[in-house]
Amino acid sequence: MDKSNLSQSVIFPKGEKLPEQFSKYFSGNAWLNMLVPRDNEFNCPIGNVTFEPGCRNNWHKHPGGQILLVTGGRGYYQEEGKPAQELNPRDVVKIASNVKHWHGAAPDSWFVHLSVETNANAGPAEWLEPITDEEYNKLK
Repeated sequence: MDKSNLSQSVIFPKGEKLPEQFSKYFSGNAWLNMLVPRDNEFNCPIGNVTFEPGCRNNWHKHPGGQILLVTGGRGYYQEEGKPAQELNPRDVVKIASNVKHWHGAAPDSWFVHLSVETNANAGPAEWLEPITDEEYNKLK
């Protein structure tokens, strides 16, 4: 598979470009398709998130935790104080509550994952500082 070709990695439609309330926490463009909405019935929102090459989100924490299910492209995940790990389709990342982390696309590849917010009633994500270009460019 050509990892730079988004059309070869689409399982769910990519959805709409992130609204400003979220895009301000991303370097680059990303799209969101909420597959399971945020509601009290299921308490487990699931979104299909698509990152353009080089796009990544800021450091952040989820009070209830998060699971990433990688469905396309190539990207990175990093927890504070640990080295970044490359992510590819079929990778699963389990992120414990309140662990500071970031994730996003590789510089030369689209990246698509399902974001599962576990225990969502614990509260929304806490958005922190961006990943600097210097930090990100070390991953190439």
